[in-house]
Amino acid sequence: MDATSSTGAQRATVPMIRLSGVGKTYDDGTVAVQELDLEIERGELVCLVGPSGCGKSTTLKMINRLIEPTTGTIEIDGDDVTHQDPVKLRRSIGYVIQQVGLFPHQKILANVMTVPLLYGESKSVARERARELLDLVGLDPATYADRYPHQLSGGQQQRVGVARALAANPPVLLMDEPFGAVDPVVRTRLQDEFLRLQDEVGVTVVFVTHDIDEAVRLGDRVAVFASGGRLAQFDTPARVLGRPSDEFVAEFVGSTSGLRRLTVTPLDPAHIEPLDGVRTGDLAATVGTDISLGEALAVLLREDRGVVGVRDGTQFVGVLTPNGVHRALRAALAEMATEG
Repeated sequence: MDATSSTGAQRATVPMIRLSGVGKTYDDGTVAVQELDLEIERGELVCLVGPSGCGKSTTLKMINRLIEPTTGTIEIDGDDVTHQDPVKLRRSIGYVIQQVGLFPHQKILANVMTVPLLYGESKSVARERARELLDLVGLDPATYADRYPHQLSGGQQQRVGVARALAANPPVLLMDEPFGAVDPVVRTRLQDEFLRLQDEVGVTVVFVTHDIDEAVRLGDRVAVFASGGRLAQFDTPARVLGRPSDEFVAEFVGSTSGLRRLTVTPLDPAHIEPLDGVRTGDLAATVGTDISLGEALAVLLREDRGVVGVRDGTQFVGVLTPNGVHRALRAALAEMATEG
């Protein structure tokens, strides 16, 4: 193995982001973040969640040095970012905020072209990259490229913000409550679109939200922050919901954590009943086996017949009924009790 491939192999074994003993204390003595240790793997989507003022946004901004840490080290791909030029660092990291921050007097295509042009790309290359990214986030360039930001809905503007953040092929994407300013229906659609995009692009994402439902729906892992900048728990959504680390986390995820558990529980053959007596032509709705039980329940609740067909690819394998959902929920609650 040559030196170049050896270096690449070494980098592949280290986390994409590592925070070691990171803290932030302001001049007036306010502690925003306490001695934070956090490792985020390559391609992972990690949600930082917690009440207002708990340090989650401060943590995000310390990663790209919009806020300088008081203590500790922050590494991206094995390199300590506190020793790097902060402007170059920020240009190499995608950053999406709730307010989007599009240039109002530039057309959408020009907004997305900004980043590759900053890196010295030719206008033709930047234009092609921008068109590709608009298509990637679900905005047809033929329709949206020549529009101005005020001509787009809030959800469409957020998609443009994501496209612009991805324009430099960043290894890391930081998102600070990006969907918080849109209505619940649009927010769900944006979450769906972003999950698709994340699966396709594979960038490492740190996503700040105050909404535990959004965190468990999007995150591969969830970091729950408590007041005073303390990391209370860092684990998979299922374990955060099913086995809270302390009283604060238990209270934060709430008494409906059993129902939330359905959103991270895959649809399982044990939840499905035989097709006996049910003709597939009589089914008004069907779902695939690749969704969560919570998503399947949402479809079931929209139907009058109290039954939803389940298919594996093009083949029907059974039906989901309220009894099946009830069994699944009881199993999830029993699993939580066992874990506790």
